[in-house]
Amino acid sequence: MLVAISDLHLDDGTCGKSLSADAFHIFRERLEQLAFSASQRADGTYHPIDNIDLLLLGDIFELIHSTLWLKGGSGKAGFVRPWINPDEPKLAEKILEITQAILTHNAESISVLRQMADGEAISLPPANAYGRPDVDATERVPIHVNIYYMVGNHDWFYHLPGEEYCHSRRLIIDAMGLQNPPEPIPYEAYEWDILSWLFEKYRIFARHGDCYDKWSYNSEFGRNAAALGDALSVELLNRFPEEVEKSLGEALPSHFYRGLHEVINVRPMVAAPLWIGGQIRNYGVAEKLEEVIKEIWNNLVAEFLELDFVRGMENRWNPFDNVDELALVLKLTRWTSIENFNKVILLIKKRLFRDDPSFAKHAIKEKAFTSRQADYIVYGHTHHHEIIPLDAYQQDGIDNYQFLVNTGTWRSYFDLTRYHPEQQKFLPYQLMSYLAFFTGDERNGRRHEAWLGKLV
Repeated sequence: MLVAISDLHLDDGTCGKSLSADAFHIFRERLEQLAFSASQRADGTYHPIDNIDLLLLGDIFELIHSTLWLKGGSGKAGFVRPWINPDEPKLAEKILEITQAILTHNAESISVLRQMADGEAISLPPANAYGRPDVDATERVPIHVNIYYMVGNHDWFYHLPGEEYCHSRRLIIDAMGLQNPPEPIPYEAYEWDILSWLFEKYRIFARHGDCYDKWSYNSEFGRNAAALGDALSVELLNRFPEEVEKSLGEALPSHFYRGLHEVINVRPMVAAPLWIGGQIRNYGVAEKLEEVIKEIWNNLVAEFLELDFVRGMENRWNPFDNVDELALVLKLTRWTSIENFNKVILLIKKRLFRDDPSFAKHAIKEKAFTSRQADYIVYGHTHHHEIIPLDAYQQDGIDNYQFLVNTGTWRSYFDLTRYHPEQQKFLPYQLMSYLAFFTGDERNGRRHEAWLGKLV
């Protein structure tokens, strides 16, 4: 049995609300139930499976949304950004610092994964002489979980080569009990032969999916380089709440600042200004203080647009036709009134909501799909769990089906409504989803299960 999850975004607690350890305890229970179901064989007998394969399909660790990036100003000691030369020792040092903070902040959650890997968290009743579960047995069969990690766009730094990055990788490998060696954590299956073998065994093809998102991936420089979304996150979404609190302090309640930090969980990301406007309205911020907040945003937008990294993206692959169009959108967010927010959101709505958000159009172009090598194309990244039928075919007289399945996310987030987005309406909810794939006679001969939990 193979289980795939992604987009946990385990962070250091400095930006937005962290993922509760309760999710991992629930996941352990669900895995044990899945393992029991997988032990029910196609011939009607019960035989405990040998182990569970668990695929972590990217964005497991949240290395971008951390205020640790903001330590020190430009030109000062400790100043570093995701888009500097990866050979700079200070980038590896920053990744190590954030990694250590994440491990500390999520110690209980990560310990659950380690216990799974050690065979201490999941167990099954043995089979009796009649091929049935012996639920009265005093001893149980321990089930080890083999955990494999692939990177996405928020933990891509673990893909960087070099001994200086091995220290961070060794920390997470040891903490989580990963099967990965301390070499660069793979982004593509071909980078690690064990993944290729695993995908072939379960007839899947998996990648994080950020390569199809122009905010998150720069096709010219590949996965070992920052993208425009990294700069937007660090210089605007991470910095803004910090600068507002630094300027206004006790003039506003702590809940207001925490609300600003939740901007990282707003979807789509470029709807951040509307979220900020909503927080100002909800807390009844005085006009004088609102002017200060406006000026902070305006200054950060101006600084962002002047970054060499951002200007260097001009005429390259990015979410808009060019950086000048992005500049126009962000400049429109520079407050003269809340009505300006409404105008920019209408523009963003036309740009971002006009297309089908599904990655199905990419799935049908994957070589593993067209060659019939995989029956399941598995993506993460979008945070939207989906199951989409792609094709049906016959092989050796047997009907086969091909699907796109998305792992979804375990995050809480605030989604901009499609109906009148200019009215600053966001729907809050929490998600937890995972995929399971079976081989041979597991799960009564079935092939796939998908689970989505949603709390509104």
